[in-house]
Amino acid sequence: MDWGMKNRLNQVIQPDGRCFFMAIDHGYFQGPTTNLEKPGKTVTPLLPHVDALFVTRGVLRNCINPQHTKPIILRVSGGTSMAGGDLANEILTTSIDEIIRLNASAVGLSVFIGSDYENQTLANLSTLVNECEDHGIPVMAVTAVGREMEKREARYLALCCRICAELGARVVKTYWCEKDFDKVVKGCPVPVVIAGGPKCETETEVLSFVHDGLQQGAIGVNLGRNVWQSKHPVAMAKALNALIHQKLSVKDALHVFNESKTAEPTVLV
Repeated sequence: MDWGMKNRLNQVIQPDGRCFFMAIDHGYFQGPTTNLEKPGKTVTPLLPHVDALFVTRGVLRNCINPQHTKPIILRVSGGTSMAGGDLANEILTTSIDEIIRLNASAVGLSVFIGSDYENQTLANLSTLVNECEDHGIPVMAVTAVGREMEKREARYLALCCRICAELGARVVKTYWCEKDFDKVVKGCPVPVVIAGGPKCETETEVLSFVHDGLQQGAIGVNLGRNVWQSKHPVAMAKALNALIHQKLSVKDALHVFNESKTAEPTVLV
């Protein structure tokens, strides 16, 4: 592995081998999302507690202060929306020149395995890997399921993760599943990070699935709604950071959350 690739991976994955990525890319297919209408305002108080930001180039340029020091994982696929027929019909939206111009530490794109656009999105991944490897930029593949949330079971997720790794992804983002998640991780020869999915009902639910995923071998998370749609987003970010990097139990991480929220104004959602 070249120095540049090692350096960029070390920017997003911390010395303890773990990571807390925060996703704010939802608008690329959802439009203005609750609590993400003004991304810069939402993100600013959360940045001290996360390791990297997963974001599109438009929001990065227009909403994120370039003086901040957090690494950027640039979302580079899209072309569909909730109003369209099929979320899986994605293309690559961002050139390698643009990725370099924006000083991205890594890039991410979605693949939709088992969909009508499986070949297209896997070709997107292969093309992106070919271009990014030439410049020492790691690619994170996101095993997306579109609207078909029932696909989030171990056999399917293991298939997706392994294919992404085989095609050259340096990191794979996938969903946690309650049964056999360890098999998903063990079958993937590159690091696995946990996706958030729909917002959970309680803080305990979030901390519990993240803790279990880490225990089963994931190196961290890439969460969005379960952080910035919380009534206490800073407290949630602090609790997740402690769970991931201090290796706290769910009970102790929930204590961090409860202590932190007393000093934080409630966000109405």
